[in-house]
Amino acid sequence: MKLDKKIVRLACAAGCMAGMLAMQPAHGAGDHLLAHIKADGVLRIANTQSSPPWTFLNEANQPVGYDIDMAKEVARRMGIPKVEFVADSFKNFVEGLKADKYDLVMNDLTPTPEREKQVDFSTPYGVEDFRIFVSKSNTSIHSQADLAGKRVGVTSGSSNETWSRAHLKQSHIMTYHNGGLVFADLGNGRIDAVIISHFGGLKYANANHLPIKEVGEPLTYQLSAAAMIKGEPSLKASVDKAIAGMMADGTIEKIGKKWVGPQYDMAGSIRRAEQEAQAGAN
Repeated sequence: MKLDKKIVRLACAAGCMAGMLAMQPAHGAGDHLLAHIKADGVLRIANTQSSPPWTFLNEANQPVGYDIDMAKEVARRMGIPKVEFVADSFKNFVEGLKADKYDLVMNDLTPTPEREKQVDFSTPYGVEDFRIFVSKSNTSIHSQADLAGKRVGVTSGSSNETWSRAHLKQSHIMTYHNGGLVFADLGNGRIDAVIISHFGGLKYANANHLPIKEVGEPLTYQLSAAAMIKGEPSLKASVDKAIAGMMADGTIEKIGKKWVGPQYDMAGSIRRAEQEAQAGAN
């Protein structure tokens, strides 16, 4: 039997459309994601699980750290009973959100202008300063000016890498997928210095008994916030509300002292960093 060509074309078009819809993420954009999350009862949150004190694995191979406790408390205040942590690397976070691999990223992620073009961010819930780390035997590197011509290690896809490429034009930037590898190469002399947060560097040094030291003044201060796919204002508002409540009732300060240090003023540092950022913008 001969089929009408128009009918065949329509049938093909319908089939193609069905296929395209089937390939779309289960939680698409359009301000529906929060409803999906609450219906599922699970909030999927990505982190590297290799960047202490923010996220890392404990002796029982379970994710712990500042961002882990923050994530659990954010979920609780949002009324979501379960958090599922998804391990990924900094370089994959933005694409992972777009591909619906997870709902949020909470791993010391800085809201840079480039990232903000692709994903949305919550209000800040953390802050840190970035420093230069070298071997204890190093006597030639004391500040940023001494990094010219040196091999500098950074975590790939991180704000450390972005800052280093923008400000260390005369250095040889070498990227690593996690902090453990970059410090291993610092120890064996494959690189001369590492740019990492004050907290992260000291945590690696203390946990692994590494012969490294911090030199110079802070290079830059960076806020961290939860990242999410664009076009989900209800999700953003819910996360922002949870963070605001934690700032107001002292929870952020408590979690900061637990993981970053008893003397560290996390809430106060966040406010000061925000004021500095605002002053810079003006």
